[in-house]
Amino acid sequence: MKTSNKFTFARIIASPIIFALYFLPEWLASAEVGKVVSVALILILPFVELTDYFDGHFARKHGEVSDFGKMFDPFADVFLHLSMFTCFVLSGYMNPVFYVLILYREFSQNFLRMVAAKTGTAIAARKGGKLKTVFYVAACFVALAQNCLARTGLAAVWGVDMAAFNFAGQVVFAICVVLSYASFFDYLKNFGHVLKDAAR
Repeated sequence: MKTSNKFTFARIIASPIIFALYFLPEWLASAEVGKVVSVALILILPFVELTDYFDGHFARKHGEVSDFGKMFDPFADVFLHLSMFTCFVLSGYMNPVFYVLILYREFSQNFLRMVAAKTGTAIAARKGGKLKTVFYVAACFVALAQNCLARTGLAAVWGVDMAAFNFAGQVVFAICVVLSYASFFDYLKNFGHVLKDAAR
């Protein structure tokens, strides 16, 4: 496996691990484990997200840019972020409507990529898609911060208004929805002809 693809694959491997860690305190019914895990996840996520930079870096450095990589990279991003969003919607940090809308968008985008790939067209990430991903990452950090403050009890110690913080988190998720559909319409504008041709 190419070096760049190894970094991409790391995000896929990390996804179920992060999911399991997130719910481990509930499965063990341990508040102490919850404190450790909530802090650990905030420290782990930056390293996982950095693999998104390194896969692109090494792909360009080693001349490993390929049609496979153009599809594998966004797939790994979605795999990771939907795994985390599932954690947040089950914990109440993400509005279920936002979650479903993003789910619809990502499945639709994946369908577009599959149809395009069948015709020999690899759809690489566009600027709108990259901006969307940035906000997906930001939303994950905000929700993990909410989770950490709640599990460690630091919200009460520091006098954090969790109601206001939770509302801010929902606003970030709402922005994610808007950006996700804006980027999807951009993809349709540029690659929608692939669907039309395939449907004939």
